[in-house]
Amino acid sequence: MTTPSNPSDETQSRRFWRNLILWALLALLVRWLVVEPRWIPSGSMLPTLQLKDRILVEKIRPRISRQQHTSLPLGSIVVFSAPPKLVEAGYDPAAALIKRVVGRPGDQLAVRDGALIRNGEVLEEPWLPEPIAYTMDAVTVAPDQLWVMGDNRNTSLDSHLWGSLPLANVIGTAVWRYWPPVRFGPIRISANEKNGAMPEAALRSGP
Repeated sequence: MTTPSNPSDETQSRRFWRNLILWALLALLVRWLVVEPRWIPSGSMLPTLQLKDRILVEKIRPRISRQQHTSLPLGSIVVFSAPPKLVEAGYDPAAALIKRVVGRPGDQLAVRDGALIRNGEVLEEPWLPEPIAYTMDAVTVAPDQLWVMGDNRNTSLDSHLWGSLPLANVIGTAVWRYWPPVRFGPIRISANEKNGAMPEAALRSGP
């Protein structure tokens, strides 16, 4: 003869599984809509972001910018899907890249004498590991576009090669580094650590 199960145990079990499912759905919702972990596989943002750094990318500010037809602040570090010219050249459309916003709609940009010039003024960019080794003719950023460049300017596949970035391609802004522990905290200008750069690669998802 079997012993009847305890109704309270069954209730607790159902409550446990219901709560687990709700937490899992909440975690997925937060990742899809609010914040997402990524890691850095390339050297295009050295020295600010090091190889294999783990970062958090918030997704709310770009969404608000699109809705209000405003632009992200200069200096923002943005994660974005591959722009049209890269996709046309065979780049994976699902790949994500990371660069710094150096120009907003209406800005005129050029590169001369090793420096970036915005609206006629030479920019002080303390995050650059070395002077820029190329020139770029003057360009004007179109509406709803951004001009983005890597901090490791001379090894970065960025706007100086493929043009402006549609604001619609922006996934989020990099706001926090959670690994390694010695660099835990908000993402800011780092010391000029001249580590060797790797060829350009897509930003990786993951914990």
